[in-house]
Amino acid sequence: MTIPKEINLILEKLRKNPSNFSGRVGFEAYAVGGCVRDLLLNEKPKDWDITTNATPTQIRKLFPKNFYENKFGTVSVITDSKDETLKIVEITPYRLEGKYSDKRHPDEIKFAKKLEDDLARRDFTVNALALKQKIKNKKQETEIIDFFDGQKDLKKKIIRAVGDANKRFEEDALRMLRAVRFACTLNFTIEEKTFMAIQKNADWIQMISNERIRDELIKIFETERAAYGIDLLRQTNLLKFILPEIDKGVSVSQNKHHIYDIYEHSLRSLDEAAKHKFNLEVKVASLFHDIGKPETKQGEGPDSTFYNHDYVGAKFTDRVLKRLKFPNKFIDKVVLLVKNHMFVSDPEKLTDAGARRLLKRVGRENIIDLINLRVADRLGMGRPKEKPYRLRTIEYMIEKVSKDPISAKMLKINGNDIMKLLKIQPSPKVGAILDVLLAEVIEEPKNNNKKYLESRVLELNEENLEVLRKLAKGKIDEKKEEEDLKIREKYWIK
Repeated sequence: MTIPKEINLILEKLRKNPSNFSGRVGFEAYAVGGCVRDLLLNEKPKDWDITTNATPTQIRKLFPKNFYENKFGTVSVITDSKDETLKIVEITPYRLEGKYSDKRHPDEIKFAKKLEDDLARRDFTVNALALKQKIKNKKQETEIIDFFDGQKDLKKKIIRAVGDANKRFEEDALRMLRAVRFACTLNFTIEEKTFMAIQKNADWIQMISNERIRDELIKIFETERAAYGIDLLRQTNLLKFILPEIDKGVSVSQNKHHIYDIYEHSLRSLDEAAKHKFNLEVKVASLFHDIGKPETKQGEGPDSTFYNHDYVGAKFTDRVLKRLKFPNKFIDKVVLLVKNHMFVSDPEKLTDAGARRLLKRVGRENIIDLINLRVADRLGMGRPKEKPYRLRTIEYMIEKVSKDPISAKMLKINGNDIMKLLKIQPSPKVGAILDVLLAEVIEEPKNNNKKYLESRVLELNEENLEVLRKLAKGKIDEKKEEEDLKIREKYWIK
């Protein structure tokens, strides 16, 4: 087991330096928690924690480069390491914790005298491990302190609460979600009594802040076993409190175009997105893309329909992600993907004009992510053979039309040109004429030349404002495409 030199130096300094307070020669000191677990799993720790019987004041005296801004006794020691995981090492005194009135934070913190007391307050046995460096026969050896059979649980690949699981979760309800997250990230199972305690007390998760829940969900989404993690939330009863909109899809059947119910299809889509290592926005969108289906379902059996589920789903997605306090930019991206996931992808149906309208609607920067969402959606339906040809064809068409005009800014004429040509002041009519010109150029890109556009401006000037608006709306033809999507869904052509 290789212990970084920065950690060895801190442990050694705590053990060997006189305290200057009590006259003792040094303190007890151990690496503790997740870093020990990771070492035993032959993985590089993501961060390092040390526990000791020194007080915060004593720790700070030994390590002057520190910051101490919490009520839990943790001193953050700043090292000179170039390794990001070692730049800050947290040192916390042994401690005991009082009652948890809010199911998250202890009402009272007391410093303990024994390592065992400190480890007994921790969440799971695999995190209640301590590591000690000792000298034997002039050689440095590593000793693992394990009061709760954490090493056995690592070998058995199980997540088990330290002591009484009900008590651990009553102390901190977030631990229930953390159990799922660890099972997901480590590819472990949750031990039976721990699992049952989560099922029994799942409603306690409502007392945890949405920000903390969001952070744990992100860690689940970031693994290749994200779908396993989400389904564990369902099995443990947590899903209906964290993502009730997803839980509503459980056992809701679809039409004869689908072989899975809404929930299982969404889960399989997420699984494909995770396996393909798509980005976080696509993963979240793959789980949420059919979130509007339970609300829009009409009828039962093979002929049931889900008209406008993409638009309803986009609204639901916006609401869920705002509730979980995701950043606005992230929310906008996922909502855009969900809203547009039903874009025409049949190479025989997707015209150049349709591809340009798609680019205008979602933005060139989002096209690849939208295609990736469609790939996850298709594979999640159990249709792997459709991926390569469709994907190549769509990418080809998008690239082919990517330089064609898709916004008024790309026209070879602008508002100032129109006002100068018509000798008029700024008015809604200028914008309406630009809309009509854009609509025409989207349909026929070769018309994007100044001479032609100027002649059209003179012609369009003869129309009144209301006619221009109707003309632009009709030519852009967004409504027609929306109706086409509804008809395609009616006949199970997704």
